[in-house]
Amino acid sequence: MGLKIAVLKETAAYERRVAATPETVKKYIAKGFDVSVVRGAGALSFYPDQDYADAGARMIGDGHQDSSSQDFSDYDIILCVQSPTPLPRMKPGASLIGLLAPFTPDPRLQHYKNARIHALSMELIPRITRAQAMDVLSSQSNLAGYRAVLEAGYAYARSFPMMMTAAGTVAPARVFVMGAGVAGLQAIATAKRLGAIVSATDVRPAAKEQVQSLGASFVMVDSDEVRNAETAGGYAKEMSQDFKDKQARLIAETIVKQNIVITTALIPGRAAPKLITEAMVRSMKSGSVIVDMAVEQGGNCELSKPGEIVEVDGVKILGFCNIPSHIASDASALYARNLLNLLGILVTQNGELDLKSQDEILRAILLTANGEIVHPQFQNF
Repeated sequence: MGLKIAVLKETAAYERRVAATPETVKKYIAKGFDVSVVRGAGALSFYPDQDYADAGARMIGDGHQDSSSQDFSDYDIILCVQSPTPLPRMKPGASLIGLLAPFTPDPRLQHYKNARIHALSMELIPRITRAQAMDVLSSQSNLAGYRAVLEAGYAYARSFPMMMTAAGTVAPARVFVMGAGVAGLQAIATAKRLGAIVSATDVRPAAKEQVQSLGASFVMVDSDEVRNAETAGGYAKEMSQDFKDKQARLIAETIVKQNIVITTALIPGRAAPKLITEAMVRSMKSGSVIVDMAVEQGGNCELSKPGEIVEVDGVKILGFCNIPSHIASDASALYARNLLNLLGILVTQNGELDLKSQDEILRAILLTANGEIVHPQFQNF
């Protein structure tokens, strides 16, 4: 019999995604895996239990019981979106694979260690060519950037494109995207498709060409510091206070002219940088909208609140949590394929899970093994 996989039903707040779809279940089974899915796991992302059963999965649980209270000690691999809290019962040596939030300041790493399981964190997939098909952050951020523009459009009381009518001309919306990573670039592309006039900013000079290739204008302080503003992993570095002050002045001059601002700036393992002050918010026209995509890590806007819509002087600040879950069906489909592709390199031709190799992707995501925290970045947590 092949390796046994269990797919959890998510219980985290705001989470609507699922770690496997009927499509990936069918592919796992074709590869020789034995797959079980907790009843109701795909319901919020519109994958009914019957579709999983038709794909060959064994349905387990009663659909009402919390996954964390169930016994998964018979399984080799547990797939999740977010780490279940508390951990379900798992056998020593089993593998938990998902978005395990290793930077979160809680004892979850100790729980993985004490349970003697292999914890593999999908956030840590390296941004290298051979790992692109497993890059969860990119697949989810891409959809989140798209959805953020739609959320902004829903909250904005005017149109995006210019419209010329017999009654007069409607001016196009002005959209400003802060952070030109995967989410930001998709937000730019979506806003452009909707007819907005788009501008964007980023501390990485390499982003300028990408932004302009999408038809947006680039706003950035020109200094020597920005030439080294990108990490080896493609993320933005923390900038000096002098740069932040200059950038803040430029942003203040830019924001006052905007109708919609979408912020995406994140630094792994750090609180989100504050980019929009209260004064900047109050400088915007009534009816304007800010979408703070970094709200769960403290927010890029100092007035945003997780899970809430805050209104200040007629300006709406959308602090939606887990934006990928707002487009849960497609987000789940991409996430499930990311996991499928990862297991494609971790499982040997003999159908065994190899977690002892020195493969650079495995080394980058493996947090715990054999009752120890093995990832060098987290050994002092």
